[in-house]
Amino acid sequence: MLRRGERRVIEGYTFFVARRPAGKPRLGILISRKHAAAAVDRNRIKRCIREAFRLEQERLGPLDVLVRPPYGRRTSPDMVSLVRTLLARLSA
Repeated sequence: MLRRGERRVIEGYTFFVARRPAGKPRLGILISRKHAAAAVDRNRIKRCIREAFRLEQERLGPLDVLVRPPYGRRTSPDMVSLVRTLLARLSA
C-alpha cells in the first residue's frame, strides 16, 4: 500500500490512497508510540479516525486509505470534523 499508493499530506495528516476497480472503501491507520505514549490516547485517535471514515465512506468510492495522524493533541470532536473534511477532499 505504501509503495503503490498515492501519498498526500493535508494539514499534518498523511494519506496513502490507492484506487481499486470495485468494492467498498477500506481504512488502515498508522500510529506509533511516538504519536501518543499512552495506549488510551492512541486508541482515542484511532476511534476518531474510524468514526470520520464511517461517516464519509459512502462518498469515497472504491479506495484503500491509509492514514497517519500528525503529532500533537486535538480534542475528539475537532479531530473527527477535520478528518471528515480531509476525507471529503480525497474523494473529490
